[in-house]
Amino acid sequence: MRADAARNLDAVLRTGARLLARDPGTSIAAIAAAAGVDRRTVYRRFETREALMAAVHRAKLDACEKVVAEARLTEAPVMVALHQYAEGIIAVSRRWPLDVRQIQDEATAARLHRMTGQLDAFMDRAEREGVIRPGLPDRWARCLLIHLTNIASHEMPELATAQGADMVTRSLIAGLGPA
Repeated sequence: MRADAARNLDAVLRTGARLLARDPGTSIAAIAAAAGVDRRTVYRRFETREALMAAVHRAKLDACEKVVAEARLTEAPVMVALHQYAEGIIAVSRRWPLDVRQIQDEATAARLHRMTGQLDAFMDRAEREGVIRPGLPDRWARCLLIHLTNIASHEMPELATAQGADMVTRSLIAGLGPA
């Protein structure tokens, strides 16, 4: 792909993520205008708004999967992995604000399910290692982690990603840590 085409695609995907997060009914023409490209450029790549939304979801999941891999959830010390994950996911969520719970494509939904399973396994590890207290309802810690990162990402944009990760980590451990 030519450099200008790659830049245009990135601009369309990022702009699409931002505008579709605010209004899922945003037209391709509006996304193209906001991205600074001709709408025909967008239509050559994406036949429908739904196709564009699916591409944005795939791009966000690509970035999330990279964060999960870099956080080393299975081998890094739990607190280090937790902070790495939170910092990375906050950055990804700010760049790609579209809610992945809106995914309609089965293959992409399966990727999200696998990643969610990795987070559940990480939280099980945190419990086994005494970082999180035992006896919590299934998925509670993972759901709380996701909500905390969403708060830091979208409701507290003034926080730097590292500050947001600090708040997420402290809040999660203060709330769910050993009694």
